Amino acid sequence: MKAAVIGGGSWGSAMAIHLGRLHIPVNLWIREPDILRSARRERVNPVFLPGFPFPPEVSVCGDIRETARDVSVIFIAVPSRYCRSVYRRLAPVVTRQSLLVSLTKGLEERSLKRMSQVLADSLPDVKHPRIVVLSGPSFAKEVAQGLPTAVVAASRRPADAARIQSLLSGLIFRVYTCRDVTGVELAGATKNIIAIAAGMADALDSGHNAKASLITRGLAEITRLGVRLGARRETFFGLAGIGDLIVTCTGELSRNRHLGYELGRGKSLASIVAASSMVAEGVGTTRSIHRLSGKHGIEMPICEQIYRVLYGGKDPRQALIDLMSRKLKGE
Repeated sequence: MKAAVIGGGSWGSAMAIHLGRLHIPVNLWIREPDILRSARRERVNPVFLPGFPFPPEVSVCGDIRETARDVSVIFIAVPSRYCRSVYRRLAPVVTRQSLLVSLTKGLEERSLKRMSQVLADSLPDVKHPRIVVLSGPSFAKEVAQGLPTAVVAASRRPADAARIQSLLSGLIFRVYTCRDVTGVELAGATKNIIAIAAGMADALDSGHNAKASLITRGLAEITRLGVRLGARRETFFGLAGIGDLIVTCTGELSRNRHLGYELGRGKSLASIVAASSMVAEGVGTTRSIHRLSGKHGIEMPICEQIYRVLYGGKDPRQALIDLMSRKLKGE
């Protein structure tokens, strides 16, 4: 067994560390030349995951195809806006036997497709590629620290999800399986928008009641969208749904919550993005979900208000007021 991790950000680096701790040989592809050099020299990712050395089993690589050549499992952890181009670069070394695991929580803005759909599109020479989606409440830093974590592996081929479950599970990392790829991916992408709202509410000192309401009503609108698009309602009450939503809305390590917090303090979106080396997927996902919900006629009031804050210049405090003053209705 040998694995590859494509993407040298925090989550890709944490997954490589976890695999290494399981004594699985793993190649980690890092795109940025300066980070690649530092990782080779210091055996740590100095930008995205400082303080967590790579185990001896981890080999740091700069050639994406050589990284993924002749391995059994390929984990892909790159921001959604880069996924299609990365998938296409990988295509020549992907075979019918390759097991592909998507770690990305987002949608492709142009097509509104989920990452597993984009991945399948990008492999024209592989009929019915073996794709698993791994999602759930999993901050990269906590995985690197070895703190207890539970996630879900979703695939339309149960045997492939079971293989990833067996490969990754241990005393500190537990993997459940399911077949609802659509629900797992939509939940993982859309929860980032609710986390932006939660961060704004924190900055505005709205209190615990408000945050609990945002999480609960956010879950309701995420579920409405998912069910309309063919997902199972039960998925949104599991790890990929409410589990990931809670940690992203409340955790100090959440990039999207932090972005919302800074917006609530009066900073501009451009200045917040420029000051961070990490991608907050919720920014692009907000635009995608705005289009997707409009296309299917799904009411998503929290996501709509975040869209107006990010792309319409709306004041965060007014967005909160407008949510509270909506027409009264039954739950």
